[in-house]
Amino acid sequence: MKIDILTLFPEMFTGFLNESIIHRAIEKKLVEINIIDFRTFSKLNNQQVDDTPYGGGGGMVLRLEPLVSAIESVQKDNSKRILLSPEGKTFHQKKAFELKKQKHIILICGHYEGFDERIHEFIDEEISIGDYVLTGGEIPAMVITDSIVRLIDGVIKESSYQNESFQNHLLDYPTYTKPPIFRGYEVPEVLLSGNHAKINEWRKDQQQKKTQAKRPDLLRGENHD
Repeated sequence: MKIDILTLFPEMFTGFLNESIIHRAIEKKLVEINIIDFRTFSKLNNQQVDDTPYGGGGGMVLRLEPLVSAIESVQKDNSKRILLSPEGKTFHQKKAFELKKQKHIILICGHYEGFDERIHEFIDEEISIGDYVLTGGEIPAMVITDSIVRLIDGVIKESSYQNESFQNHLLDYPTYTKPPIFRGYEVPEVLLSGNHAKINEWRKDQQQKKTQAKRPDLLRGENHD
């Protein structure tokens, strides 16, 4: 898989790309991630990428020319062009699995007061990571990239995410490690029993109870279309 991230702040991705699972996936050539500064595509003397909005109003709006030029410099026939915006559909685990199947993803990070509305003629999809506003699309790009890359075959063991939260609309079951007793708080006895059938049954039951208590909307199938 190839992921191209279009941004005005490429330095923000330095730590993200050079640590932990993402770094290992890149080293193993399981994914190629490129950070593209679309400011370099501006043809204005000072590499300006924004301007005042027609009709007046506060803030600055990203110009089309450098953004579209940056998109067209990397897009192929199989590219999925995604605009990161609070106006998009909310990202979730099901979407991460869908995007994992793509050969090439272009993530477009906004900034300032947003995009010239005509940018929608040059994208395939608009995604939000939640109902709040950030200063730019860089953090959402990292969130989406991380959630996709960890699902790529060979990045982590499949067993590591098979029972994670949001699989089958359920949260993950509770997990424990040593010591068995800490300040009077004990590990559930069934986990120490060695009876794997009972352990699996307990875990499934705990997933249901945990989801019902914390995220009943998942059991109702809400927000996952």
